[in-house]
Amino acid sequence: MIVLGIDPGLANTGYGVVARRGGRLIALDGGVIETAAGVAHERRLADIHAAIDALIAEHAPDSMALEDLYFGQNVRTAFAVGQARGVAMLAAGQHGLPCTGYTPQQVKGAVCGSGRAQKDQVARMVQTLLGLVEEPKPDHAADALAVAVCHANSAPFAAALAGAREGAVAV
Repeated sequence: MIVLGIDPGLANTGYGVVARRGGRLIALDGGVIETAAGVAHERRLADIHAAIDALIAEHAPDSMALEDLYFGQNVRTAFAVGQARGVAMLAAGQHGLPCTGYTPQQVKGAVCGSGRAQKDQVARMVQTLLGLVEEPKPDHAADALAVAVCHANSAPFAAALAGAREGAVAV
């Protein structure tokens, strides 16, 4: 199983590619897609789409996991993040990849055991879980790898649960 994790953002979209091999998770790739502030939004979104499309072509993931939109104080930022998230989902849809969204609290809970973990804790746990020599940098890349780890660890359970529901007989 190969998962492409995405931490969406207009200026910085983090990505992380994680594979399950022999019961263990390994990082295949990770980084940040950066777009310049002075460029029109539609051009920036097109650049994000093209980069994610290239990642999908390169790694042939089985699924995409995205961090859900966190609605903080800045509504304008939330809209930009939502647009970047939509562009990522579009790329996945064009390739027939299923997408699953996770809240920041779900990701932190899956990776650190606490939905209130700090960014540095998430980065350290991603390093440990994936056997990386160093903590992944920058934060957006670490967050995207964490989203991928979250999905890679929860997807088998979710699939088994769905299968059990389908096989259940109504009484």
